[in-house]
Amino acid sequence: MWNVYLGYFLVSFFLSVVLTAGVYALMYKLQIVDRPRANGRKIHKKRIPLGGGLAIFLSFFAVAFSVLYSGGLLGNDITSRHLLGLFLGGAVLMVGGFLDDKYTMPAKHQIWFPVLAALLMIGFGIGPHAVSNPFGGGMLALDQWVISLGSFGNIILLADFLVFFWLMGMMLTTKLLDGLDGLVTGIVSIGAIMIFFVSRQPAWLQPEVGLLSLIFAGACLGFLLWNFYPAKIFLGQGGSLFTGFLLGSLAIISGSKIATTLLVVGIPMLDVLRVVIRRHQKKQSIVTGDKEHLHFQLLHSGFSQRQAVLLFYAIALLFGLTALFLQDRQQLIALFFLLALMVVAGFWVARGEQKKEV
Repeated sequence: MWNVYLGYFLVSFFLSVVLTAGVYALMYKLQIVDRPRANGRKIHKKRIPLGGGLAIFLSFFAVAFSVLYSGGLLGNDITSRHLLGLFLGGAVLMVGGFLDDKYTMPAKHQIWFPVLAALLMIGFGIGPHAVSNPFGGGMLALDQWVISLGSFGNIILLADFLVFFWLMGMMLTTKLLDGLDGLVTGIVSIGAIMIFFVSRQPAWLQPEVGLLSLIFAGACLGFLLWNFYPAKIFLGQGGSLFTGFLLGSLAIISGSKIATTLLVVGIPMLDVLRVVIRRHQKKQSIVTGDKEHLHFQLLHSGFSQRQAVLLFYAIALLFGLTALFLQDRQQLIALFFLLALMVVAGFWVARGEQKKEV
């Protein structure tokens, strides 16, 4: 079975490498490029094509549909309905990302594409009806309040709210994290690989979820060959949203991997929350680009791009590995430790800003 997993991973990986070359050429031809120093956040020194997330999108779904359908590996955990929802939601993000990369849409227009993608996943029934109780005592029911829509199905209030805000949070995290070469793609790859290994554990055995996660990891790592410093192509708006959308969706579909995903993306997500609060205090738009993120602060403190990205990889991998060995309550403790680490990092950033003002 492990040979089968490895084969699917390699197919997705090499397909992504090839498709990224094609997307690179296409985006250059269409002049959909990120120009240096177009705003204060740009740190690259030459024009670099955008839209690279399209290669991840195409390679993932090409392998997922062909392998899962032809191989008869669809079942209770991953259904054709789930795959269709993922595809349509991802397609919405790709279209919105292309339009933004090409025409630089205002934030009030950009937001509708991730909102629609999240609502599509809810409409296709991704929401869990119960989640593990981190304090012990079995499962927490999420289907207590249901609104019937007749032939259109039901709205399960708690479950659907959880899915919507979880997916929006994941997409916002990967979008705002996309500031250094290879940062988003690498961390998302680590998250997908961690979900794969957790899905192979006897207590959570979900081979279909594990297979999709490994296919996704292969697609991301194939793109990472082009995207790691110095990057030859960027994810673009659609790619930065799609990676968070798909990783968050896999965590929801699996029903028990939200904590695992949080341990991997915890530092970036908490950093995004810190920056959003700071921007609100300054009465700025939360999607306004600046250099307040922790990864930019690491550059200011003397880290190179490679060193900063590798540090984030190491933190994500370290906390992700804990998910393989910790129980629910222990994972909650690890999440609190992550929060404490982010508080310390926040004080470090604030202290650096005060020194600059002096």
